[in-house]
Amino acid sequence: MQTNAADVQPNGSTFDTLIVGSGFSGLGMGIALKKAGRNSFVILEKANGVGGTWRENHYPGCACDVPSHLYSYSFEPYPRWSRMFAEQREILRYLEHCADKYGLRPHIRFGKEVVRAELDEAAALWRVHLRDGEVLSARHLVLGIGALHRPAYPEIEGIETFAGKSFHSAEWDDAYDLCGKRVAVIGTGASAIQFVPRIAKQVGKLHLFQRTPPWILPKPDRAIRDWEKKLFGTAPISQLLYRYWIYWVWESRAFGFTIDPRVMNLVAALGRLHIRRQIRDPKLRKLVTPTYTPGCKRILMADDYYPTLERPNVELVTERVAKITPRGVVTADGVEREVDAIIFGTGFKVSEFLTHMQIRGRGGISIDEAWKNGAEAYVGTTVSGFPNLYLLMGPNTGLGHNSMVFMIESQIEYVLRCMRTLDARGARIADVKQKAQKLFNEHLQRRLTRTVWATGCHSWYLDGAGQNSTTWPGFTFEFWLRTRRFDPKDHELA
Repeated sequence: MQTNAADVQPNGSTFDTLIVGSGFSGLGMGIALKKAGRNSFVILEKANGVGGTWRENHYPGCACDVPSHLYSYSFEPYPRWSRMFAEQREILRYLEHCADKYGLRPHIRFGKEVVRAELDEAAALWRVHLRDGEVLSARHLVLGIGALHRPAYPEIEGIETFAGKSFHSAEWDDAYDLCGKRVAVIGTGASAIQFVPRIAKQVGKLHLFQRTPPWILPKPDRAIRDWEKKLFGTAPISQLLYRYWIYWVWESRAFGFTIDPRVMNLVAALGRLHIRRQIRDPKLRKLVTPTYTPGCKRILMADDYYPTLERPNVELVTERVAKITPRGVVTADGVEREVDAIIFGTGFKVSEFLTHMQIRGRGGISIDEAWKNGAEAYVGTTVSGFPNLYLLMGPNTGLGHNSMVFMIESQIEYVLRCMRTLDARGARIADVKQKAQKLFNEHLQRRLTRTVWATGCHSWYLDGAGQNSTTWPGFTFEFWLRTRRFDPKDHELA
């Protein structure tokens, strides 16, 4: 007997769709299902609130580096953003607003962590096992967990021996008082350049350990004026036109990232000018000036980071961290800096975003086995051998130049097209053919060799084997066009 969406009703344990995660991806997918009349779904959230990355990361200064009016759902414009680049609390409130407005709360189950998902081929259902022992079943399984949720700690000798306070920026301890403390910050990535200026005003001494300096550009941030909010609220077309304008301005940056990395020489010139304008000390200028092509590692934006490095209570340390002792941090030159606390601003395990979850598809194959040579998907969304499994923000959907929300919405539309195709054809599953997936990724990897990410630096965009399974090698509108169609010929429908 064939099954379609209307046949699978929630009975407490079986649904048409299970969604894992309640960030931009999971909430967006839930809203799209409700709009499509597919109400047999549940959103599983391991924490006690929605928000994903914007719930987890709440360190001082946490903010987005994409303009607020672009870093939001296209179907839910928000005219009352307070700043050009919204901070964490405001983005979290926006996501909570979306969950409430679109009636998602009854569909969300909090405190439900997925530990295993197995395909029941005979029943054409995914059996999803939760940490509390509960097992749920669904025809479709959507993973909206993203890649920025598993903190990466550096492999440093003695890291577990430190007797003081230590935590990762993604697991910020709000109860710990930094005032007057001696603090070591390891890492100078996207999180560190936001929280370092904030905590430098509180701590007694801050030792900032830098391995590779990031390219940092001026951040065109400001408070949004009341008349602008009123205009966007009373004349929605004005906000829509503004969003389009921002989109195309940011989209133009793809030329340097994906078409001709030589364009990034202009970015390098701007970055060096930013350093000269903000740092007086020539020696310090040299220490913070990168030697790689901008964009090869993530480009950051800040106007308060460089001045912070010249504060009398801040020391930039460029010697390699050799080990951590119970008292502090020892660098390769043998110097030990005694500290009360260590904060790790060392990013996330991007290439291992699914390793904490066992997923088994057709024939019992695990996704780890399928990805033994590197993570890959078809249109960044589906994986051969794992029918009716969808990865939002999956392999090679990441960006360096525009809003990930645009990519997420494109993928959501693709997932819906797949579901509609199955229903229209009376099929139970859609499994992308291995050949189609292989051809898609061979083309994608060829394009990646010409991008800025292939200019020679080591970054989190690359996996252990040096393959880029993270970023999209083109314009976002190319991805949007590709997700406008679902090709049955590239799939096995059964």
